[in-house]
Amino acid sequence: MDTDEKMTLARERYGLLFTALAPVVPQILGSAFNIWYNAAVIEPMLTSPALKQRFFATIIIYNALVFPIGIWLWMKRIRYFAPAFRHLCRGSIVDPKSLTRARRRLIHLPWFAAAICGGAWFLCVPVFLGSLMQVEPSLDTRLLWHLPVSFCISGFIAITHSIFLVELATHWGLFPIFFRGVRADLIPGVVTLSLRGRGILWAISASLCPIGSLLLLAFAPKAPGTNAAWFAVFVGTIGIAFGLCTALMISWLVAKPIDQLRAAADAVSRGDLDVDVNVTRADEFGRLQGEFGNMVRELRDKEKLRQTFGLHVGKRAAEQILAHDPGLSGVEEEITVMFVDMRSWTARTSVSAPSDVVEVMNDFFRVTVRVVEEKHRGMVNKYLGDGFMAIFGVGDSGSNHAGDAVGAGREILCAVGQLNCDLAAKGRAPIQIGIGIHSGPAIVGSIGSPQRLEFTAIGNTVNIASRMQGLTKTTGRPLLVTAAVRDRSGDSFSFEELPPQEVRGIDGRLSIFAVQYETQL
Repeated sequence: MDTDEKMTLARERYGLLFTALAPVVPQILGSAFNIWYNAAVIEPMLTSPALKQRFFATIIIYNALVFPIGIWLWMKRIRYFAPAFRHLCRGSIVDPKSLTRARRRLIHLPWFAAAICGGAWFLCVPVFLGSLMQVEPSLDTRLLWHLPVSFCISGFIAITHSIFLVELATHWGLFPIFFRGVRADLIPGVVTLSLRGRGILWAISASLCPIGSLLLLAFAPKAPGTNAAWFAVFVGTIGIAFGLCTALMISWLVAKPIDQLRAAADAVSRGDLDVDVNVTRADEFGRLQGEFGNMVRELRDKEKLRQTFGLHVGKRAAEQILAHDPGLSGVEEEITVMFVDMRSWTARTSVSAPSDVVEVMNDFFRVTVRVVEEKHRGMVNKYLGDGFMAIFGVGDSGSNHAGDAVGAGREILCAVGQLNCDLAAKGRAPIQIGIGIHSGPAIVGSIGSPQRLEFTAIGNTVNIASRMQGLTKTTGRPLLVTAAVRDRSGDSFSFEELPPQEVRGIDGRLSIFAVQYETQL
């Protein structure tokens, strides 16, 4: 069993239990601290034994009544989620309307906990003051403001911790079950605690409340048998401990989604689009996570489209198309054009099985396209049945594109030679090819109709390169170039000048050159 399966099993077993216990713990701790604090600080303000007796009796009766009522209300809400929770854990279908209502109540569960806790704590003020006034209508003035403030301080700390603990419990145990495959932040009609609201709660709970407790001690009468300095230190330490707990919880609630987003953003910046951001929040962090996930999915789809697009038009052609306006347009550039053609292909197809023909053709294109595009910076622009047209220097007219084309032609001949060795071992006829190359100006861009475009090159340079490939049949030389290619390609190659040839579309005879090559490079 892997980690994810163990975590899912733990959620199914303990998700509801942890959520049920989340607000109970801070209420017990808050009540214990408040009772101890009032016993030490409030008691000196109770001027008669009757007031003291009524005060402690009210504490016992109030807690004995309010705690069971609050726990009953809370457990009733938790039990509301149990049927849907069990069905979702089993993978059963839940009524959509009931499930939406349960999801909305789950998002609002921290507010429900805050309402129960707030009602119990702030009801203390009128209940305790009213109970004491029944014994003695004229109470100590300090008691009239000291007692409500102490209840408010303890209550606010307990409420804040309840809200954060309920959020943590539901985010861990219930949200992954109830919002499996659904974005919690898109549930309509919900109100969540914002980051600003959490900051305010943390500031009040971690700073104002402890400071307020210490200020109350400064104005409270000294309790007999109590060291005021050490008592203040103890109260301050308790306040700091509550503040640290609040800070720890809010860091889990805030830092974790930020860390997830940062890790996902780092992965995307490295080109890893397989990241998956789990959206288990209904607040602004859930919205950020959800929209980030949408962005990654769109990037993934676009990358898949780009790769598929590149497979059909060629990687370099795809880059050029994406880098320019895809509309009907073209620019004149100095480029080098190569035509490659396989000889006697019709005769081969007439005597070979279709599967054999496809296999040989795919092997031929596999080795030749790799030579052109991966090794010599060319662009296989279009397939022409049993051959192809490649162009060099598009968008980079300053490069030695003529030399790249000649180098690619020589390496193609060597690669075909190796491929013929493999064909001979299988008892198949060898491949014979012709390559023609010419350099010059051409119009390069997207050409066609508004409904169907093709990125290509047109012009007399393309026509001459095609004619050069045709001359390989009459001259018996597999790789022919024009004088423009020879002059531009530098001194890295050896050329043999052949008798000038007449070329259709060209006045006079065209100087042609055969490129010297070895069977192995």
